[in-house]
Amino acid sequence: MVLAQLGGSISRAIQQMSNATIIDEKALNDCLNEITRALLQSDVQFKLVRDMQTNIKKIVNLDDLAAGHNKRRIIQQAIFNELCKILDPGKSSFTPKKGKTSVVMFVGLQGSGKTTTCTKYAYYHQKKGWKPALVCADTFRAGAFDQLKQNATKAKIPFYGSYTESDPVKIAEEGVETFKKENCDLIIVDTSGRHKQEAALFEEMRQVSEATKPDLIIFVMDSSIGQAAFDQAQAFKQMVAVGAVIITKMDGHAKGGGALSAVAATKSPVIFIGTGEHMDEFEVFDVKPFVSRLLGMGDWSGFMDKIHEVVPMDQQPELLQKLSEGNFTLRIMYEQFQNLLKMGPIGQVFSMLPGFSAELMPKGHEKESQAKIKRYMTMMDSMTNEELDSSNPKLLNDSRMMRIARGAGRPIRDVMEILEEYKRLAKVWSKMKGLKIPKKGEMSSLSRNMNAQHMSKVLPPQMLKQIVGMGGLQNLMKQMGSAKDMMGMFGGGDK
Repeated sequence: MVLAQLGGSISRAIQQMSNATIIDEKALNDCLNEITRALLQSDVQFKLVRDMQTNIKKIVNLDDLAAGHNKRRIIQQAIFNELCKILDPGKSSFTPKKGKTSVVMFVGLQGSGKTTTCTKYAYYHQKKGWKPALVCADTFRAGAFDQLKQNATKAKIPFYGSYTESDPVKIAEEGVETFKKENCDLIIVDTSGRHKQEAALFEEMRQVSEATKPDLIIFVMDSSIGQAAFDQAQAFKQMVAVGAVIITKMDGHAKGGGALSAVAATKSPVIFIGTGEHMDEFEVFDVKPFVSRLLGMGDWSGFMDKIHEVVPMDQQPELLQKLSEGNFTLRIMYEQFQNLLKMGPIGQVFSMLPGFSAELMPKGHEKESQAKIKRYMTMMDSMTNEELDSSNPKLLNDSRMMRIARGAGRPIRDVMEILEEYKRLAKVWSKMKGLKIPKKGEMSSLSRNMNAQHMSKVLPPQMLKQIVGMGGLQNLMKQMGSAKDMMGMFGGGDK
């Protein structure tokens, strides 16, 4: 991901400071200089970085801190808060309400991925129960309507546009009126991409805005734009009332910090980030969890929300029961693979776990990892119920493995590879033995507030000590088998 390198650099700077014998002025300055360098290399605006460094030094006055204060914790918290401040304009954006018609207009530069983002935004809300519709008011770019039409058809979302009408204002008005009559509660208007130097296109954007009277104007920004992001964002903000930002192409190799610092120019919150080309590679942006993941501190609430999405509430106590028994079967492994695939991109899911840096998932390995999981599941489809429900890997003798390989059309070494993964995951699973099962009604509150206090109610003491200790989940991985072992099947670690 774009910011994996930035997150890794900041995490290393904090870790080096934490490893210092004495936290003095030099240790603090070294840490802050390293973080400053990382932010500037990621194209975050110089003034924002300088202000952040000044603020941290004001907060962390080492001379005034009495003995016994946890200086490391105070410095970490100050860095966390200041990074949040850069990304948080201090106000929330307009939120559409289900059942009540809202018009959302998308604006942005040419090539920023605006049309794709419109469909992702519509698809996200459709999955949550909204009735979205798309209007193509981009008459400037050849093929814009075809692209929107193709995306909308694929996502089964109604759309409106014209091959003959050249006036975008007229198309936008007609489209919005059409979908209001059809009781769509989220009408999304896609406009022509433009550049701050193109006065005529900017005027056209203003006219479309006046005609459709949108409840929210979303500025779509390409993460690769770098330092130019600030000026461009400001130009859009001066012409129309930008109320929110979506940052795209966060899966690329660009630096991305410039796009994030453009929040300061629009004074509008980032509400989503695009992390890939596919429809579901679209994440809600929440400042604190995002910075937490950037620093390798994880995002428990986001991770638990993902689990809530894929594991129905009535099945969650059953999953916890299996965890507490520590009895791991191939069928449980199959079910967890299913859940993992439903959660979305693997790298995104793993970045929510404390101690896992986004750098741990090598670039370009996500598709390979997902293909490997699907391959495993195909082979497991060729197993009998007895084989799937057994926790004894010795049951799969040579003749059974040959039968499974033939049934799945795979070489026998692939079946042997599954068994190795099974043994490794069974070892991890066995460490969960002793997990306390929450009572009925406690489930959602525990999972949504998964901090150390709540975790202490459900996790075995030795595991909790490992998770909340300085090294986070990576220390736990040392106990279970290293983080690289854990990531082996996902294409991470050494080959």
